[in-house]
Amino acid sequence: MASHIFLAGLAAEGAVVRAILGDHMAQPARVAGVTLVQATAGPWPVAVRQGGATAAGVVVQASAHQRDRLDFALRALAMTPHDLPDGDGITYLGQGSGPMLGTDAAVLAVVLAYLEDVLPRLGTLDPHDLARRLGPALVRAASRVRARAPRPPAALRRTMAADDLHQQAWRQPYAQFFAVEEYDLSWRRFDGTLSQTATRAAFISGDAVTVLPYDPQRDRVLVVEQFRAGPLARGDAQCWQIEAIAGRVDPFETPEDAARREAAEEAGLTLTDLMPVANYYPSPAAKSEFLYSYVALTDLPDGCAGVFGVADEVEDIRGHLISFDRLMDLVVSGEIENAPLILTAFWLQRERARLRQGRSGPALSGWA
Repeated sequence: MASHIFLAGLAAEGAVVRAILGDHMAQPARVAGVTLVQATAGPWPVAVRQGGATAAGVVVQASAHQRDRLDFALRALAMTPHDLPDGDGITYLGQGSGPMLGTDAAVLAVVLAYLEDVLPRLGTLDPHDLARRLGPALVRAASRVRARAPRPPAALRRTMAADDLHQQAWRQPYAQFFAVEEYDLSWRRFDGTLSQTATRAAFISGDAVTVLPYDPQRDRVLVVEQFRAGPLARGDAQCWQIEAIAGRVDPFETPEDAARREAAEEAGLTLTDLMPVANYYPSPAAKSEFLYSYVALTDLPDGCAGVFGVADEVEDIRGHLISFDRLMDLVVSGEIENAPLILTAFWLQRERARLRQGRSGPALSGWA
């Protein structure tokens, strides 16, 4: 790799350069024939070729090992090396268009979490494969950022210490929209000793939201029905599920924004205030998924239920307006058989009288 490396846009952010190179020398610089635009890969600036333009950035000096890390990391961020127009070194270009925006702190935190994930895989994963599934990987990185938020107090369970977990190996036998990871590890036993090394696998699916719209005046809810692959894989004869509105939290949105977006996509509803029900792992023995469940107080007039969904995601989602009593009957009969909606239904059962009297708060809130 050429010794002169010009970085611009996201690649020139001080925190990004430090995460990749550690100790390094960088000098401000400008280069001709390059401009900054909004990246296609994410909400950050990226360098592209443009005759007659100049772009500000930095020139870095790096060892051979650091250059390998830089090349791996930037390719994993959907950037590729190109010769500088004057032939003196290289720069990394991406794809994008439109006016350049800066990289705000929340976006930068997700990018840094992504680099923390991928840099240890140098030499074991192909950066082109990483770039191909950058979207799902950023979902996972954003989940990591939220996982580092303040925890609820450990009044009963043990407080995890730095030396309580020892990981000897990591493998990723499957990675597409979702991923499967395997770990060889040992952990602190309750008698204070370390366990023997064991292999554990986890299904990586990122954080998600559920939201149940509730009309307290009409005392009814809107639930949705759609085909689900989980029952199919189990061998269930019934693959259509009655659920709350649900979906993944995109990398650069809050869980609340995700709940509102999903309500518009899946039910044609515009929701405002959300009441937190609980934040939780639905199946922590084998899944990294973490859920944020809400109830939304809203107007649900006759005729507001329909068939919705995002065509590009092959979604076919039917809404049902049902009374609260009908909701609970379906829970009792077992026709509603997914945990988020059952949990939310019981929360609403407890809070229903208060909500029908027009007292919407304070609601219980979970942890991030």
